[in-house]
Amino acid sequence: MSDEENENENKDENNNKIENDNKNENDDGADWGDALDEQAAGEAGGDWGDALEEQASAEAASFDEVSDNGIKSIDSELNLDVLLDVPVTVSMEVGNTKISIRNLLQLNQGSVIELDRLAGEPMDVLVNGTLIARGEVVVVNDKFGLRLTDIITPAERVKKLK
Repeated sequence: MSDEENENENKDENNNKIENDNKNENDDGADWGDALDEQAAGEAGGDWGDALEEQASAEAASFDEVSDNGIKSIDSELNLDVLLDVPVTVSMEVGNTKISIRNLLQLNQGSVIELDRLAGEPMDVLVNGTLIARGEVVVVNDKFGLRLTDIITPAERVKKLK
């Protein structure tokens, strides 16, 4: 088949597609017209005023008073045994700093990163990311440890959240 014959065949196919699309649009238009007629007939039969009056005259729902007769005191029933086996992550933070990605990519062995803490300043003790104490580093049996010097009270923790 020559290029000219292929081109003519493609034009014929496109013309057939356009004719089919036009037929479908006409069918869809008739369906839309029917749907609009049904909607108009339904609206003419319904009365919103009646529905609003019925809603206004409806009685409000009533509920029984809430009482705590069957509830025991939280303090007497609080069982912490369930929580004692929940694992948490404890971490110590020497300090931190902000650094650009450009400078981060230029780091190599022997590079020094300046932190926001002074030498000898206590480290933060975090439990699941929440500050709970501060302490100083100690060495015990060739392993690092931390001697707690300051416990953060729950009231102080709440203040830091605000």
